[in-house]
Amino acid sequence: MLRIRAATVEDVPLLRQMIVEFATFERLAQYVTVAEESLRRDGFGPAPRFHTLLPEWDGQLAGYVIYFPFYSSFQGPGLFLEDIYVRAEFRGKGIGKLLMAEVAAIALREGLGAMRWEVLDWNQPAIGFYKKLGAELFDDWKEMMLDGDALRQLAEGAGQ
Repeated sequence: MLRIRAATVEDVPLLRQMIVEFATFERLAQYVTVAEESLRRDGFGPAPRFHTLLPEWDGQLAGYVIYFPFYSSFQGPGLFLEDIYVRAEFRGKGIGKLLMAEVAAIALREGLGAMRWEVLDWNQPAIGFYKKLGAELFDDWKEMMLDGDALRQLAEGAGQ
């Protein structure tokens, strides 16, 4: 049977392990640099930057979902779904849909009008799953990121 619970600081080692599993599935494991210390501080400290739910199937950890609030100048406040991951052996049991429903319920309870997330363009099963839920895919929007040296170089120009 399924039980969804909030993660605790004691779950951080397993959460980090599943983040690596998820990144490996997405062919992005080489980009995982987050340390357990960061997860502890940022998810379970005095001012959490993200929240995590853990689904357990018959007492076994079946995956995770990480989400956090965002603000859209067009729509107002919402929740950003950073990761939703169901381990391979637990797929096909409806866990992903129930995790999405739980995060949607949290958004509504908190008075937030939208949920957003990203999906890799090659992951057609996930895209199909999200579309069945009623999600809209924005083909014309492209994600941008600035990190590492480029982030530092840009920041050096601040205040000039």
